Amino acid sequence: MMVSSFVEAGSWSRAFQLYCRMIGTGVAPNEFTFVKLLSASSFLGLNYGKLVHAHLMILGIELNLVLKTALVDMYCKCQSMEDAVKASKLTPDYDVFLWTAVILGFSQSLQCREAIAAFHEMETSGVVPNNFTYSGILNACSSILALDLGKQIHSRVIMAGLENDVSVGNSLVDMYMKSSDTIEDVVRAFEEIVSPNVISWTSLIAGFSEHGIEQESFKAFGAMQAVGVQPNSFTLSTILGACGTIKSRTQARKLHGYIIKNNAYNDLVVGNALVDAYAESGMVDDAWRVTRTMKHRDVITYTSLATRINQMGNHEMALKIITHMNDDDLRMNGFSLASFLSAAAGIPTMETGKQLHGYSLKSGLGGLISVSNGLVDLHGKCGSIHDANRAFREITEPDSVSWNGLIFGLASNGHVSSALSAFEDMRLAKVEPDQITFLLVLYACSHGGLVDMGLDYFHSMMEKHGRLEEAMNVIKTVPFKPDALIYKTLLSACKLHGNILLGEQMARQGLELDSSDPAFYVLLANLYDDSGQSELGEKTRRMMRERGVRKNPGQSWIETRNMVHLFTAGDTSHPLIGKIHEKIESLITQFRDQGILYQENRALVHHSEKLAVAFGLLSTSEKAPIRIIKNIRICRDCHQFMMNVTMLVDREIIVRDGNRFHSFREGDCLCRGYW
Repeated sequence: MMVSSFVEAGSWSRAFQLYCRMIGTGVAPNEFTFVKLLSASSFLGLNYGKLVHAHLMILGIELNLVLKTALVDMYCKCQSMEDAVKASKLTPDYDVFLWTAVILGFSQSLQCREAIAAFHEMETSGVVPNNFTYSGILNACSSILALDLGKQIHSRVIMAGLENDVSVGNSLVDMYMKSSDTIEDVVRAFEEIVSPNVISWTSLIAGFSEHGIEQESFKAFGAMQAVGVQPNSFTLSTILGACGTIKSRTQARKLHGYIIKNNAYNDLVVGNALVDAYAESGMVDDAWRVTRTMKHRDVITYTSLATRINQMGNHEMALKIITHMNDDDLRMNGFSLASFLSAAAGIPTMETGKQLHGYSLKSGLGGLISVSNGLVDLHGKCGSIHDANRAFREITEPDSVSWNGLIFGLASNGHVSSALSAFEDMRLAKVEPDQITFLLVLYACSHGGLVDMGLDYFHSMMEKHGRLEEAMNVIKTVPFKPDALIYKTLLSACKLHGNILLGEQMARQGLELDSSDPAFYVLLANLYDDSGQSELGEKTRRMMRERGVRKNPGQSWIETRNMVHLFTAGDTSHPLIGKIHEKIESLITQFRDQGILYQENRALVHHSEKLAVAFGLLSTSEKAPIRIIKNIRICRDCHQFMMNVTMLVDREIIVRDGNRFHSFREGDCLCRGYW
C-alpha cells in the first residue's frame, strides 16, 4: 500500500527506496507492487524499468496479462519499442489494453507505420479496439499527415459508436487540424464531441490558427470561457501564438490582462508565449518588461526573444541577450546558438561570429545541424566562402537549409557557377528544394547575368520551360504562395534587362503583398531612370513620399582596430570628416590626372560607402583589405568609384551591400556589373 501511495503522489524515488527496504526485511513483493514500480520507472527512466524487469525474472513472478501490459507500457513510455515488442511476446496472451499500449508507444515514438501495422494485426487477431486505441492510431495518422487513413479510422469510430467520446473526438480534431486543407473538417469533428473539454477547445483554437483564420481563434477562446471551460497553459500559449502571427497588439495586451487577472503569470510556458507574442508583434519593450518580471526564465525565453529581435533587423540588440542569459546562469542550446549566429552574420564586425564559432566547438553544439547551418550562413555572409564550404562539408546529412546557405554564400560572393553546381549537387543528393532554393537560383542567375538560365531552372522545377517574359505564368504554378521577396528578385532582374512592362507587373503584385516596402518603389523608379523615362521615375518617388513610405537611409560600416565606424550619406559628425572629404577629392583628382574614366556627380560625392572607403584608406595598414558593409544596394556611381580606387592603390575593397558581396581589385569587381 505504501509503495502505491508514493507512486500516486509522484514520489517515485521514495517508492523505490521503500521497495529496497521491503526486500531487505524479507517482505515479498507481489504483482501489484511490480505494476506500481513499473509505472514509477516510466518517469525515472529506462534503467529503473530494466532493474524491475530483472527482479521479476529473478523472483520468478508469473507474468500475467496485467503485469505484462505494465511492463510493455513502461518500455513504450521510455521509447524503447524493441524491448516493448519483445516483452509483449513473452506470453501468448493479448487484450485491448496491451495492444493499445503498443500502438500508443509506436505513435509517441513517431514510428507511425509500425503503429498502423500493429492496429491491423490487432484487428486480425479479433481484439476489438476501444476509445484509447482509436486515439492512439489517430495520433499516428496526424504525425504522418495521413488524411485518407484518418478518414477511414473516423468511419470505424462512427461504426463503433465512439464519435461522441471526448478522447477520440480530441484526436480527430487534432488529425484534421494537421492533415486537412479545410477548416470545415476540424469544426465538424469538434461539433461531434458532446462535452468538449479544455483539450478539445485548445485543438480547435490551434486549428483556426493553423489555417490562417486567427480571428476565429479569438472567438473560440471567448466561447470556451462562455460555456465554463477555463483555458490551461497550452490554450494560452496557443492563442498567444495567434496574436504573434497576425501581429495583433490589441489582442496581445488583452490576453496579458487576462493572464494577470487569472494568476497565470508565473507559468513558464505562458510567460514564454507572451514574450514571443509581444516580440513577434514588434513590441520589444513590452517583451522585455515581461521577461524581466517573470519569476523564472529559461533558455526558450531568451531564444524566442533573440530570434524575433534578430528578424526585425536589430542584430546588436539580439546579441546583447547573451549577457542576460549569462546573468541568469543559462547556457545556450542548439536553437539559441543558431539564432545568435544568425544575428552575428548581420553585423559589421566578425569578432562576435568568431567567438560564437569557438563556443560551438567547446560546447560540443557544433555537431547539431541547426548550429552547422548557422555557421555556413555566418561565413557566407561575412565573405569567408572557404570557411562556409568547410562548415558545409562537416555536416553529415545536409538538409535544405544547409544547401540554401551554401548556395546563397556562393552566389552572394560572386561564385555563380559554383552556386549553380551546388544546386545540382543538392538535387543529386535527393534533397528536395524548397521555395527559398527556387528564389536563390533566380538570385544567383540574375546576379551573374544569367536571368534566362535562372528562369529555365525555375521553370524546369515545375516541369516546364520558360523565359523572363513568362515569369508571371511560372510563379503561378509554383507549389507555394510567392512572397514579396520573389517579386523583388524578379523586379531586380527586370531592372537589369530593362523590361519595363514585366517590371511594372512585378512591382504591382509585390506591393499588394507588402505596400510598406520601399524597395519596390526604388527598384521601379531606377528601372524607369535606366530606361530613359526619368519622368516616370520621379513620379514613382513622389508616389512613395505621398504614401508615407520612407527609403532606408544609406549607411555604411567599417571596422578598424576592433571599433566599428558608421557613416551616413552627407553626415559630418565623424571626427575625421575633414580628412575624409579631402581624401575623396584627392582620389577624384587622381582619376582625372591619370585618365581614369569617371563621371563626377557632386550630389553623390559624399555617399556613405565613399566616406567609409576613404576612412579605410586613411586608417588601415597599407595593402590590407578594406571591408565595408552597406545596408542597401551600392549605387552605380559608388561602384565605379570603388573600381577606380583599386586602379590607384594595391588594395582589395570588399563591400557587402544589401544584396550581395562586391570584391573590387585592380579596377574590376567580381560581380561583373550585375547586382
